[in-house]
Amino acid sequence: MFDFSATYTDQYQLAMAQVYFKNGQKDTRATFDYYFRKNPYKGGYTIFAGLEDLLEIINDLKFTKKDIEYLKTKNFEPDFLSYLENFKFSGNIYSVMEGDLVFPTRPILQVEATIIEAQLIETLLLNLLNFQTLIATKASRMRLVAGNQTLLDFGLRRAQGPGGYYASRAAVIGGFNGTSNVIAGIDFDIPVSGTMAHSFVQSYDYELTAFRDFAKNRPDGCVLLVDTYDTLKSGVPNAITVAKEMEEKGQKLLAIRLDSGDLAYFGKQARQQLDAAGLQYVKIAASNQLDEFVIKSLQEQEAPIDIYGVGTNLVIGNSDGALDGVYKLTFSDGKPRIKISESLIKTTLPHRKQVYRMKDKDGFCIGIDVISMENEENIDKVFHPFEPYKFLNTSEYKKEALLKPVMKKGEVQIKKRTLTEIAEYSKSRLAELPHEYKRFNNPHIYKVSISEKLKNERDRLINEHKI
Repeated sequence: MFDFSATYTDQYQLAMAQVYFKNGQKDTRATFDYYFRKNPYKGGYTIFAGLEDLLEIINDLKFTKKDIEYLKTKNFEPDFLSYLENFKFSGNIYSVMEGDLVFPTRPILQVEATIIEAQLIETLLLNLLNFQTLIATKASRMRLVAGNQTLLDFGLRRAQGPGGYYASRAAVIGGFNGTSNVIAGIDFDIPVSGTMAHSFVQSYDYELTAFRDFAKNRPDGCVLLVDTYDTLKSGVPNAITVAKEMEEKGQKLLAIRLDSGDLAYFGKQARQQLDAAGLQYVKIAASNQLDEFVIKSLQEQEAPIDIYGVGTNLVIGNSDGALDGVYKLTFSDGKPRIKISESLIKTTLPHRKQVYRMKDKDGFCIGIDVISMENEENIDKVFHPFEPYKFLNTSEYKKEALLKPVMKKGEVQIKKRTLTEIAEYSKSRLAELPHEYKRFNNPHIYKVSISEKLKNERDRLINEHKI
């Protein structure tokens, strides 16, 4: 849907790029790590999303004639603009697979390219991955508590502008079943679902007439909104009348929707009325400011809700407005690079790296990922990244390498998967995570460690740069 050009970036990326170009550094190779510092929602895990969109966009990324004309007005040098006219990303990207579980401080994605290329994709990369990862994680939390109930994304109208487009995609990766977002349904092959607005019912003199007209014109997948006037005395009885009329035509009402009030109470009362009328097959959908905590409460109250339509809290990533993903230089011009901070947690890890997931002899996740140097093989001892006197012997564990080549010399290396395939992969990876890491309250902290060799390299560079 969106036509991205290479000016989908911050101005300082272009300013730095011109300096590199004018100083003869346009071919200098560099490596950057993408990672984040804390799980969103005070949770115990994060679901990685947005990778395949990013690769597709980078594959075709260029500066348009319009871009170049605009940049001429911003005092960029003619020879630099000529370079940009022929810009195409030609680097390598290593990443965990989309849908996988990721954790704070460890590389999720690694870019190896010329320093100009690596800088010019930074803003786009952070924009796409931070947002979709945030929303996929929010959706996953709802899926954990919703059981087998249907989850639908109703959030486009409350999203921050066009962000709702990618929110619908990320929600499916996190476990949602469909969306009301038609353009996302087209572009991402997501099942599209919807009901009616209160305004539709209000536009009629009689609620029953509104229901009849809607059912007549939309008999397949028909859902009637029953809380415009009086849910139990008017809305549900009128829906029952229409459902019976549909039966006479060989049709079936799919569901009624509750959008206000005490959803548990109204759900139970509506279920009783429907069942008494022999309409056990008619489902109950609920919406109105739902999130994982409300859904959890409704499930615990055994509210007979079959379909949850989730809007605002999903697509804006409430209560965390953003994932704090960062993009840090770790290697350039043949040398390891480090950014030093007074706090060790903000001191970056140098070098090109690999990340391993530790598993027991039966292949089960034990709650440890290890960051190592790129080509390390024997990793028998790992250290806490910020408390250097804490270490663990890992010789008995199996090691699964997580960073895989997804782009080589600017060409995508992985087969494009459907959203259903990505969602199923994510579900399988989440199933490997022990329950204590999935708790909403005080989840167990997943350990991220560094190899002894990487620790020594970090410490060496810190000492080297001390004044």
